[in-house]
Amino acid sequence: MNVLKNLLVALALIPALAMANEGGYTLDRAPDRSNDMVALQNGAKLFVNYCLNCHSASAMRYNRLRDIGLTEDQIKNNLLFASDKVGDLMKTNLSTKDAKEWFGVVPPDLSVIARAKSSEAGTGPDWIYTYLRTYYQDDTRPTGWNNMVFPNVGMPHVLWELQGIRTAKFGEEKDPHEEGKMIHKFQGFEQVKAGKLSATEYDTAVADLVSYLAWMGEPTQDQRKRWGGWVVMFLALLSFFAWRLNASYWKEVK
Repeated sequence: MNVLKNLLVALALIPALAMANEGGYTLDRAPDRSNDMVALQNGAKLFVNYCLNCHSASAMRYNRLRDIGLTEDQIKNNLLFASDKVGDLMKTNLSTKDAKEWFGVVPPDLSVIARAKSSEAGTGPDWIYTYLRTYYQDDTRPTGWNNMVFPNVGMPHVLWELQGIRTAKFGEEKDPHEEGKMIHKFQGFEQVKAGKLSATEYDTAVADLVSYLAWMGEPTQDQRKRWGGWVVMFLALLSFFAWRLNASYWKEVK
């Protein structure tokens, strides 16, 4: 029941995510690494180290990570921080009370978040990929951070040590649609402090994390696609035989 409850909470937050890009920031296409085991393993490591502190993935068990090439010992030694058993669900140790006190809301479950269509301009993976790469320092916000995809975001930039600290540059420009009106327009980011990763390395890490989130939302998607092809072929063959049988039957009737 708890798993179902968390999933319903995550799904309930999907419309809010869909509206989060209403500022019109263009989404970048997330690289598809769903068949890259090394990328998925790195994404799982990033998820456990940076996301699982606040967010749960209560529809996923640690031992399912064997499907992306990890052994049980590797899971135990490197990824099992918030639980004791490999068969346990991926749940955070953050209590509901502390979450509400610190963030004002309980962070959503991420089990299926990447499967949701997050905006009219792109899919869930594209939204998450762009979102995690457009944080900037903003001293006017309670957390000290803001985001171009999700303006006035409540979540701090948990990957700032990897990306470093950036500020956003805005300028006044003439509104092309209304004469005499000026608009506040984003002009780019400025790196204030370097992170542990270069810009290219950070983009690669985020792509790995997003690919893992997409895989976690449907671990059997590759198997489903393979079976789908065979099912279509079977139905086509069945339809052919049914057509010939029907023709033969009516031939005798006539």
